[in-house]
Amino acid sequence: MDSQTVSTPSPKPQAPTGFAYWMHRVLEECQRASVDLAADSVHDLRVALRRCRSLADGLMAIDSDPSWKAMKKAGKRLFSSLGELRDVQVMIEWVQKLGPADDPETRALLDLLAKREQSHKLLAAEAVRGFDFRQWRKWSRELPRRAARVKPGSVVLKHLALERWTEAYDLHRQALRNRSQTSFHQLRIGIKRFRYIVENFLPVQHELWSTDLKELQDLLGDVHDLDVLWMTATLVNAFAGPESRQRWHGIVFEVREKRIARYRGRMVGPSSLWRVWREDLPQGDQIRAAATARLKLWASFLDPDFAHSQHVAVLAGQLFDGLEKLGLTPSNPAPNARSILLAAALLHDVGRARHEKGHHKTSYQLVRRIAVPLGWQASELELAATVARFHRGALPQARQKNVRSLAPEQRALVRYLAGILRLANALDCTRDGQVKRLQLEEGRGMLLIAAAGYSPWARSAEEVASARHLLEVVLRRPILVKTLKPIVLRAA
Repeated sequence: MDSQTVSTPSPKPQAPTGFAYWMHRVLEECQRASVDLAADSVHDLRVALRRCRSLADGLMAIDSDPSWKAMKKAGKRLFSSLGELRDVQVMIEWVQKLGPADDPETRALLDLLAKREQSHKLLAAEAVRGFDFRQWRKWSRELPRRAARVKPGSVVLKHLALERWTEAYDLHRQALRNRSQTSFHQLRIGIKRFRYIVENFLPVQHELWSTDLKELQDLLGDVHDLDVLWMTATLVNAFAGPESRQRWHGIVFEVREKRIARYRGRMVGPSSLWRVWREDLPQGDQIRAAATARLKLWASFLDPDFAHSQHVAVLAGQLFDGLEKLGLTPSNPAPNARSILLAAALLHDVGRARHEKGHHKTSYQLVRRIAVPLGWQASELELAATVARFHRGALPQARQKNVRSLAPEQRALVRYLAGILRLANALDCTRDGQVKRLQLEEGRGMLLIAAAGYSPWARSAEEVASARHLLEVVLRRPILVKTLKPIVLRAA
């Protein structure tokens, strides 16, 4: 039998994505749009700008470098300057699609829109000429390198996607409740922001969801375009009479309601895509763990010696666990006290990115400015910032401004956690990770801490002697730190 060669269809090529791609795409589309500001080039330029701004909005939550905000602001200026021109060009396309060519109202609307297009092109051309290409090229080299530190598909990016999902889902419920033009427009923006995070940072989910996300974005985009078209036609009184107005109203809103019905069919009920997407994002305790990982990544961009902070967090966790095992924790401890302590340990040195002197106070200010990540409470982040503030320097007394506003049980928790953090930080004051394992026990009315790698003759011993004071006050007992002798296994 003759052999037959069965050809395997090649996989569909993926559209280029990624932050670096869209940054360069803005420059290319600017050049193309500057020729004649045609509808397609204006649309493509706004898409590239929107993606850069949306991705920067997400990455700003992880990396606090000021260049993100500056780039986003520059992109917004150009994006907004093209907005009215793009609206007019979209309305021209809809009028041509919906109205008969020989209809008087069709011709009147097209003439009116053509005049508006020309006037908006003059303003848009000036904005494109004024765009700072040189600065954008600089950002297109620097910012993608910072973005590359965030691994695609990581739990941190899934957490960011979950935040965007939550925002979009809230907008979805609001839009279906009041059905206003504004609410559907905001929903479209919310889904778009969710889509861009998925498309550029979650490759596995993008492969599964991209078609649905684009369809929904297009449906809601059509709804917005039709709303703008009807509002514009009404404001300029483009109709010959009541009958003409009623006829156009029927045409526009019939198409609009079809889009809304299609959206509802996909997004409401047991098989809603909202549920499908939510199932593949962090659940339950994973949300808080992902949020903590996000705080850790944020700190790593700022802390000049983040390896030290990570080691301090390990030691602080060992101290916390040892004290808990001995029953020396404060009465009625906060349920998330341990994660607050670990976050404070990871964040305590971020202020060193600004200056060394008084960096503990700067750390407090920087942490307080973070948007509270999903899974954390604002009060918990405030406590973590306060604990980080008191990892050195003045003791957390009631007269301190940072402590005065706290409830009594929160003050007690801050003092306890700050005492642990001070001691853990001192155990690694040489920043060499020499002290690795801690063993806690009680004896003769004192707390004994045996530390592997610790030497009472090392310089760090003086730091430890000073740093243990706060925890001694809180626990109301002296603390003795000694060397944990290694276990020597004898030959049989």
